[in-house]
Amino acid sequence: MRAGEGISRPSNGPKWMVLAAVMLGGIMGPIDASIVNIVLPSITNFFHANIAIAQWVPTAYLLTISSLLLPYGRLGDMFGYKRVYLVGLAAFTATSVLCGLSQSIGMLISFRALQGVGAGMTMAVSFAIITSIFPPEERGKALGINAIAIAAGLAIGPTLGGVIAQHLGWRFVFFINVPIGIAALAWVPRVVPRGLTRSGLRLDLPGAATSFISLLCLVLYANRGQSWGWSSSPALILLSMAIISGLLFVHIERRASQPMLNLGLLANRTFSLASLSSLINFMAQYVMVFITPFYLMSVLHFGLDKVGWVMTASPLAVLCVAPASGAMSDRIGTRLLAVCGTAIGSVALFLMSGLDASASPFDVMWRLVLFGFGTAIFQSPNNSAVMGSAPRAYLGVASGILATMRNVGMVLGITVAGAVVYGFAPFATSQPPSSFTSAQCQQFLSAVQWTYVAGAVLAATASLTSIAASKRRGSSETTGEFGLQ
Repeated sequence: MRAGEGISRPSNGPKWMVLAAVMLGGIMGPIDASIVNIVLPSITNFFHANIAIAQWVPTAYLLTISSLLLPYGRLGDMFGYKRVYLVGLAAFTATSVLCGLSQSIGMLISFRALQGVGAGMTMAVSFAIITSIFPPEERGKALGINAIAIAAGLAIGPTLGGVIAQHLGWRFVFFINVPIGIAALAWVPRVVPRGLTRSGLRLDLPGAATSFISLLCLVLYANRGQSWGWSSSPALILLSMAIISGLLFVHIERRASQPMLNLGLLANRTFSLASLSSLINFMAQYVMVFITPFYLMSVLHFGLDKVGWVMTASPLAVLCVAPASGAMSDRIGTRLLAVCGTAIGSVALFLMSGLDASASPFDVMWRLVLFGFGTAIFQSPNNSAVMGSAPRAYLGVASGILATMRNVGMVLGITVAGAVVYGFAPFATSQPPSSFTSAQCQQFLSAVQWTYVAGAVLAATASLTSIAASKRRGSSETTGEFGLQ
């Protein structure tokens, strides 16, 4: 076994047990994310906050994750993916308790940021663990099955969150992570093989610091630019810091003897463009995920439990389709599936923009099912394209980059949704949704419709980048190119 594979490849039987264990730990993040989005209006009203402040509950979590994924991926390559995964599981479980005990919106936002520190560890190396133990001809299938955990978490979260928040209160939606986390911490050490460590390696601290600062400032600029003004002094300072630290990061990585990110990976067309497709696709997804609960509660006046089971429609579609999509990509390649998936998602978002104040649950749900169908067709093949393009010695970094694209896309998607809503309904920046007048509700509906249009444009853009990125069947793997063997 070559150094850098990070984990040993088990025999046929145990590798599926490893996948199951990774899925158990991986289900917590989607459950947490979907539950929080469902109860976000309830949290907003409980703390008498406005939407602009409430945005920070998911954004602080995603911001922390996004800023740390690259260093975590490198640490996985150095010290073994299993070790990083377990530390992340423990941290995520402990901070979930703290979130549930929060006494103010500011405290909740702070604990959500800490929760992101642990979640980032598990996200950064999960794809690396799976890619390490499955051969290329089964990679798409394995990643598709792993998508079941993500889809199941997203499917369980809305219904579970609605029921829990309705009968027990929003605090208990965070406590649901605790039993799952304990079970994963007991099982993962038993079945996941001990990872390889690579002696003589060190973490590129200057590279890690500059990448963290660049991503942090970029996402903060995207999030706060609307309220501060895009050309205001604080916003321009953040943007300048993001650009300067990003350029400094590239300079450091080019000169470092042990770079955190070998820039040769980005010269790989499939890797870089498929990663970009993932970024844009998740922006489109989180336009949908962020704005839809507010539409259901503030315009259609659904209760939390009803919002929960309506929002379950999309992840249930992913749950049904993702495994077949991943297995199909092993046979026919990734291009057609990735392009079709993003195109379907774009159509679904455009159809969502046609909903009004008289829409029924069925009107919303079949559009969400169509969106979930497109998402499922895209994600597993695109992930397979990214991970199949990375040399085995850099699977941790590749997994970290893919996770970074996913989480930055989530943050930017929320930002895009917020910017469109505030542009068409500026009163939403200072009023909780429960205080909207009838006229404001109508104006808010118009803002929601245009937000869906923006999401449709994003998904269509991801379809274009997927055309350029994804490999046809028979295309050579790029592993080993660009001096990255």
